[in-house]
Amino acid sequence: MSGMRIIRVAGEGVSVDLLIWREYRRPMPGLVEAVLDSNPGLAALGPILPVGTLVKLPLLKPAPVAELAVVRLWT
Repeated sequence: MSGMRIIRVAGEGVSVDLLIWREYRRPMPGLVEAVLDSNPGLAALGPILPVGTLVKLPLLKPAPVAELAVVRLWT
């Protein structure tokens, strides 16, 4: 992780998990916990964040693209 991005909750019914999904668009194990650690008092606001709440999200480097093995069914 390198740096933080600050997001303001702009709508009703937004949770930390939903903010993470909207930002990264992929499952990120452990990221909810990391966001809660980076935002003291955020968990005390409850599961649905109030509109206007500022949330710090980590800026993540893109994952390296894995090389795929070529499988030949017929030679």
